[in-house]
Amino acid sequence: MSEQRLPPGQYVPREFPALHYGPVPKFRQQRWDLCVYGATDSATTHRWDWSAFDELPRVEVVADFHCVTKFTIPDNAWSGVSSALMVELAPPADAATHVMVWAEYGYSANLRMDDFLRSDVLLATHHGVERISAERGYPVRLVVPHLYGWKSVKWVRAIEYLTADRRGFWEERGYHNRADPWSEQRFSYQEEPGEGPPLS
Repeated sequence: MSEQRLPPGQYVPREFPALHYGPVPKFRQQRWDLCVYGATDSATTHRWDWSAFDELPRVEVVADFHCVTKFTIPDNAWSGVSSALMVELAPPADAATHVMVWAEYGYSANLRMDDFLRSDVLLATHHGVERISAERGYPVRLVVPHLYGWKSVKWVRAIEYLTADRRGFWEERGYHNRADPWSEQRFSYQEEPGEGPPLS
Protein backbone atom coordinates (compact mmCIF):
# COMPACT_ATOMS: atom_id res chain seq x y z
CA MET A 1 0.00 0.00 0.00
CA SER A 2 1.34 3.44 -0.93
CA GLU A 3 2.34 5.64 2.01
CA GLN A 4 0.37 8.43 0.32
CA ARG A 5 -2.81 6.48 1.12
CA LEU A 6 -1.92 6.10 4.80
CA PRO A 7 -3.08 8.80 7.20
CA PRO A 8 -0.34 10.19 9.48
CA GLY A 9 0.83 7.76 12.16
CA GLN A 10 -0.84 4.69 10.59
CA TYR A 11 0.71 1.37 9.49
CA VAL A 12 -0.57 -1.75 7.70
CA PRO A 13 -0.55 -4.85 9.96
CA ARG A 14 -0.30 -8.46 8.84
CA GLU A 15 -3.84 -9.25 10.03
CA PHE A 16 -7.11 -7.38 10.65
CA PRO A 17 -7.58 -7.31 14.44
CA ALA A 18 -11.16 -7.41 15.73
CA LEU A 19 -11.27 -4.86 18.56
CA HIS A 20 -14.37 -4.09 20.60
CA TYR A 21 -15.53 -3.05 24.04
CA GLY A 22 -17.42 -5.63 26.08
CA PRO A 23 -18.73 -9.07 25.08
CA VAL A 24 -19.85 -10.12 21.62
CA PRO A 25 -23.66 -10.15 21.63
CA LYS A 26 -25.66 -13.12 20.38
CA PHE A 27 -27.94 -12.52 17.42
CA ARG A 28 -31.54 -13.52 18.12
CA GLN A 29 -33.43 -13.01 14.88
CA GLN A 30 -36.91 -13.02 16.41
CA ARG A 31 -35.97 -10.21 18.81
CA TRP A 32 -33.81 -8.15 16.48
CA ASP A 33 -34.98 -4.91 14.95
CA LEU A 34 -33.46 -1.66 13.72
CA CYS A 35 -35.20 1.60 14.49
CA VAL A 36 -34.73 5.21 13.40
CA TYR A 37 -36.11 7.71 15.85
CA GLY A 38 -35.58 11.13 17.39
CA ALA A 39 -35.98 14.19 15.17
CA THR A 40 -37.70 12.40 12.29
CA ASP A 41 -39.74 14.34 9.76
CA SER A 42 -42.91 12.53 10.80
CA ALA A 43 -42.11 12.67 14.55
CA THR A 44 -42.55 8.89 14.61
CA THR A 45 -40.21 5.91 14.94
CA HIS A 46 -39.40 3.83 11.86
CA ARG A 47 -38.69 0.16 12.48
CA TRP A 48 -37.48 -2.87 10.48
CA ASP A 49 -37.36 -6.44 11.68
CA TRP A 50 -34.50 -8.61 10.43
CA SER A 51 -36.34 -10.01 7.41
CA ALA A 52 -37.42 -6.56 6.23
CA PHE A 53 -33.99 -5.02 6.74
CA ASP A 54 -32.17 -7.88 5.04
CA GLU A 55 -34.38 -7.45 1.95
CA LEU A 56 -33.46 -3.78 1.45
CA PRO A 57 -31.36 -2.95 -1.63
CA ARG A 58 -27.63 -3.39 -1.09
CA VAL A 59 -24.66 -1.38 -2.29
CA GLU A 60 -20.97 -2.27 -2.36
CA VAL A 61 -18.09 -0.15 -1.10
CA VAL A 62 -14.34 -0.81 -1.24
CA ALA A 63 -12.49 1.36 1.27
CA ASP A 64 -9.59 1.51 3.69
CA PHE A 65 -10.29 1.07 7.42
CA HIS A 66 -8.38 3.30 9.85
CA CYS A 67 -8.26 2.35 13.53
CA VAL A 68 -7.36 4.91 16.18
CA THR A 69 -4.87 2.38 17.56
CA LYS A 70 -2.85 3.24 14.42
CA PHE A 71 -3.42 0.34 12.04
CA THR A 72 -4.97 0.69 8.58
CA ILE A 73 -6.49 -2.18 6.59
CA PRO A 74 -6.58 -1.33 2.88
CA ASP A 75 -9.24 -2.19 0.32
CA ASN A 76 -11.99 -3.70 2.43
CA ALA A 77 -15.00 -4.82 0.40
CA TRP A 78 -18.23 -4.14 2.31
CA SER A 79 -21.84 -4.48 1.20
CA GLY A 80 -25.06 -3.50 2.87
CA VAL A 81 -27.66 -0.74 3.04
CA SER A 82 -26.46 2.77 2.27
CA SER A 83 -27.00 5.41 4.92
CA ALA A 84 -28.56 7.58 2.21
CA LEU A 85 -31.27 4.97 1.65
CA MET A 86 -31.99 4.81 5.38
CA VAL A 87 -32.44 8.58 5.44
CA GLU A 88 -34.68 8.36 2.37
CA LEU A 89 -36.85 5.70 4.02
CA ALA A 90 -36.86 7.47 7.39
CA PRO A 91 -36.48 11.20 6.61
CA PRO A 92 -35.07 13.47 9.33
CA ALA A 93 -36.66 16.72 10.33
CA ASP A 94 -35.16 19.85 8.80
CA ALA A 95 -33.63 20.70 12.18
CA ALA A 96 -31.65 17.43 12.42
CA THR A 97 -27.91 18.11 12.26
CA HIS A 98 -26.34 14.95 13.73
CA VAL A 99 -27.02 11.28 14.32
CA MET A 100 -26.29 9.03 17.26
CA VAL A 101 -25.79 5.42 16.20
CA TRP A 102 -26.71 2.97 18.95
CA ALA A 103 -25.53 -0.62 19.34
CA GLU A 104 -26.12 -3.54 21.66
CA TYR A 105 -25.37 -2.91 25.36
CA GLY A 106 -25.89 0.84 24.95
CA TYR A 107 -22.73 1.57 22.98
CA SER A 108 -23.01 4.68 20.82
CA ALA A 109 -21.12 7.01 18.47
CA ASN A 110 -22.12 10.43 17.20
CA LEU A 111 -21.72 11.71 13.64
CA ARG A 112 -22.46 14.90 11.81
CA MET A 113 -25.30 14.40 9.36
CA ASP A 114 -23.05 15.22 6.41
CA ASP A 115 -20.56 12.57 7.57
CA PHE A 116 -23.37 10.03 7.92
CA LEU A 117 -24.62 10.80 4.40
CA ARG A 118 -21.30 10.36 2.60
CA SER A 119 -21.66 8.12 -0.45
CA ASP A 120 -19.36 5.42 1.00
CA VAL A 121 -21.12 5.12 4.38
CA LEU A 122 -23.32 2.07 4.83
CA LEU A 123 -24.91 -0.32 7.28
CA ALA A 124 -22.87 -3.34 6.30
CA THR A 125 -24.09 -6.92 6.41
CA HIS A 126 -21.20 -8.47 4.44
CA HIS A 127 -17.40 -8.20 4.53
CA GLY A 128 -16.15 -9.56 1.25
CA VAL A 129 -18.57 -12.22 0.03
CA GLU A 130 -19.40 -13.50 3.52
CA ARG A 131 -21.69 -12.26 6.24
CA ILE A 132 -19.81 -10.13 8.75
CA SER A 133 -18.50 -12.30 11.57
CA ALA A 134 -19.86 -11.91 15.08
CA GLU A 135 -16.59 -10.33 16.25
CA ARG A 136 -16.81 -7.72 13.47
CA GLY A 137 -20.41 -6.74 14.14
CA TYR A 138 -22.84 -9.38 12.84
CA PRO A 139 -25.55 -8.91 11.78
CA VAL A 140 -25.14 -5.17 10.99
CA ARG A 141 -22.34 -2.69 11.52
CA LEU A 142 -21.95 0.88 10.41
CA VAL A 143 -18.99 1.53 8.10
CA VAL A 144 -17.68 5.11 7.97
CA PRO A 145 -14.43 4.79 6.00
CA HIS A 146 -13.31 8.42 6.20
CA LEU A 147 -13.31 8.51 10.04
CA TYR A 148 -11.48 6.45 12.67
CA GLY A 149 -12.92 3.01 13.21
CA TRP A 150 -14.67 3.59 16.53
CA LYS A 151 -17.27 5.58 14.56
CA SER A 152 -17.98 2.40 12.53
CA VAL A 153 -20.32 1.03 15.19
CA LYS A 154 -20.70 -2.75 15.46
CA TRP A 155 -23.99 -4.53 16.28
CA VAL A 156 -26.13 -1.55 15.26
CA ARG A 157 -29.67 -1.41 16.63
CA ALA A 158 -30.80 2.20 16.26
CA ILE A 159 -30.17 5.54 14.59
CA GLU A 160 -31.23 8.62 16.51
CA TYR A 161 -31.59 11.92 14.68
CA LEU A 162 -30.34 14.84 16.78
CA THR A 163 -30.99 18.58 16.52
CA ALA A 164 -27.79 19.28 18.49
CA ASP A 165 -24.54 17.37 18.80
CA ARG A 166 -24.08 14.95 21.69
CA ARG A 167 -21.04 12.81 22.49
CA GLY A 168 -21.19 9.05 22.18
CA PHE A 169 -19.56 6.33 24.29
CA TRP A 170 -15.88 6.89 23.46
CA GLU A 171 -16.30 10.60 22.85
CA GLU A 172 -17.46 10.97 26.47
CA ARG A 173 -14.32 9.08 27.53
CA GLY A 174 -11.80 11.38 25.91
CA TYR A 175 -11.83 10.50 22.22
CA HIS A 176 -12.12 13.22 19.59
CA ASN A 177 -15.62 14.31 18.65
CA ARG A 178 -15.03 14.22 14.86
CA ALA A 179 -12.31 11.54 14.41
CA ASP A 180 -10.71 12.52 11.08
CA PRO A 181 -7.65 10.25 10.63
CA TRP A 182 -5.99 12.58 8.12
CA SER A 183 -5.88 15.27 10.83
CA GLU A 184 -5.02 12.71 13.55
CA GLN A 185 -8.09 13.69 15.55
CA ARG A 186 -7.62 11.00 18.19
CA PHE A 187 -8.39 12.67 21.53
CA SER A 188 -10.69 15.37 22.88
CA TYR A 189 -7.80 17.56 24.08
CA GLN A 190 -6.98 18.12 20.39
CA GLU A 191 -10.36 19.73 19.73
CA GLU A 192 -10.55 23.41 18.93
CA PRO A 193 -12.84 25.55 21.14
CA GLY A 194 -16.44 24.92 20.14
CA GLU A 195 -15.55 21.90 18.01
CA GLY A 196 -17.66 19.54 20.09
CA PRO A 197 -20.19 19.55 22.90
CA PRO A 198 -18.89 19.80 26.47
CA LEU A 199 -17.58 16.63 28.09
CA SER A 200 -20.01 15.39 30.72
